Amino acid sequence: MQLRNIAIIAHVDHGKTTLVDMLLKQSGTFRENQQVAERAMDSNDLERERGITILAKCTSVVWNDVRINIVDTPGHADFGGEVERILNMVDGVCLLVDSAEGPLPQTKFVLGKALKLGMRPMVVVNKIDRQDARPDEVHNEIFDLFASLDASDEQLDFPTLFASGRNGWAVVDLNDERKDLTPLFELIVNHVPAPKVGSVDEPFTMLATTLEANPYLGRILTGRIQSGRVKTNMSIKSLSRDGKLIEQGRASKVLAFRGLERVPVDEAQAGDIVAIAGLVKTTVADSIVDMSVDTALPAQPIDPPTLAMTFSVNDSPLAGREGDKVTSRMIRDRLLREAEGNVALRIRETENADAFEVAGRGELQLGILIETMRREGFELSISRPRVVMKTDAATGQRLEPIEEVVVDVDEEFSGVVVQKIAERKGEMLEMRPSGAGKVRLVFHVPSRGLIGYQGEFLTDTRGTGVINRLFHDYAPYKGPIPGRRNGVLISNAEGEAVAYALWNLEDRGPMMIEPGWKVYEGMIVGEHTRDNDLEVNVQKGKKLTNIRTTSKDEAVVLTPPIRMSLEKALSYIQDDELVEVTPKSIRLRKKLLDPNARKRAEKQAEAG
Repeated sequence: MQLRNIAIIAHVDHGKTTLVDMLLKQSGTFRENQQVAERAMDSNDLERERGITILAKCTSVVWNDVRINIVDTPGHADFGGEVERILNMVDGVCLLVDSAEGPLPQTKFVLGKALKLGMRPMVVVNKIDRQDARPDEVHNEIFDLFASLDASDEQLDFPTLFASGRNGWAVVDLNDERKDLTPLFELIVNHVPAPKVGSVDEPFTMLATTLEANPYLGRILTGRIQSGRVKTNMSIKSLSRDGKLIEQGRASKVLAFRGLERVPVDEAQAGDIVAIAGLVKTTVADSIVDMSVDTALPAQPIDPPTLAMTFSVNDSPLAGREGDKVTSRMIRDRLLREAEGNVALRIRETENADAFEVAGRGELQLGILIETMRREGFELSISRPRVVMKTDAATGQRLEPIEEVVVDVDEEFSGVVVQKIAERKGEMLEMRPSGAGKVRLVFHVPSRGLIGYQGEFLTDTRGTGVINRLFHDYAPYKGPIPGRRNGVLISNAEGEAVAYALWNLEDRGPMMIEPGWKVYEGMIVGEHTRDNDLEVNVQKGKKLTNIRTTSKDEAVVLTPPIRMSLEKALSYIQDDELVEVTPKSIRLRKKLLDPNARKRAEKQAEAG
């Protein structure tokens, strides 16, 4: 059977997973009456809740006797490491672009990677049924993007389709009849080359591109067979990138993708994408080869992480009450296991045995890791995110990561956005109207300045603005950037919060807790209206007297507290504060719980 391997790449929310749903339906993968969840490829709980793809996944459809292996990739910049690896496994890419938003930073990032590997992308302008669709302008913008990324003449001659993934149709010309996705299937078969791989008679070689753990089969490594064939129970070995032997073993299971299922097969050959079980230590970017092979396959280097956080043991007075995984050994093992499968993460042990530095691509990537761990029963203390600096070897200058930020806002809010980003040492590169009373602004901003800006941005634009960011380059350090302006309200004792006390403290600033919540000394309970921290007593009840008056017995009406989500909490805290994460709660606290210890530390910092 003929084979085609293709990845669907695009910016976040441009409709990749929905389009894959329709390709699966129209290729006859499902029965007529089969119940299939919407966005079937987003299989884990967090992907469903947030409506984003986090992990790249494979599926496979058959169209007119051609097997098409399709890889659905994440669109968010923080999961760019997934996309970089996946491109090694396919021979063509389908670039999806929203017909109203046009090309955005992540479109540029994934397209640049594909062009570097010499691929000839095909373009699908999606969501043509939107009211604000502007397909012809977007088509021109895509051509300009290809040209700006130094595409060759062959790559610039890309075929284009106009489609609506949700409604399940694609057309070559906007005036054609809109009935199904046949033009897209035909274009994949005709435009994407057959896998460029070695012969079936050569020894077996395969590069591992994704890794997952299965409770029954152990480690499952997915990749494309580069040459030869693999059979169940065949003897295999794995080599690291520099050609050193990692381990020897047997291919206990060979799994091929058939629709949404992974089906055991007895044999697979060069060009097919398969998953192999049976190896214990092999990880992503290692080569799985026949016993006679001694050279490793080349693997693409992955862009370095730009943001780091410290994950440490939860040492608050409420530790161990909600989670069952609380020791540093458990946290360390879990982080190392995550780093094996996620090549964009870097784990480093610190001088403190109970703390680990975790570096990744961005706040969302690290936030997803923390959220996954708390659902597994872990308790953690997390520090404020900080950027990973570099030193220029030639000049000795400190370099910091700079991000390209594209903002789409209504015209009335453009002034406040430009002002806020200028305060964060951002430089504006472009400002142009993007239709329907909106403006598109492009900036280069230090990554430091963007930590915690998302919430403020949504408040400034009344929830209507869209901000997209992508790592651009390292540049000389831009100097200090002002942080949070307000201080916090800190509990001065351990116990339960009382409604009367919270009501009395309302003029000091908005609260983050509710009556009945457990608090402890050093825990942050609210935001102060001024710039200094203030210790308060949230357990002070109402003094009872034997005199009844009308005013004394009025019901206490509290203002609703500020709800802190995990991402909001991480971007809110300062360097001397931590986020305490447990399976049921997210609390903010000072690093040093004892007020005297905090004062001593402040004095030392001032003296030093």
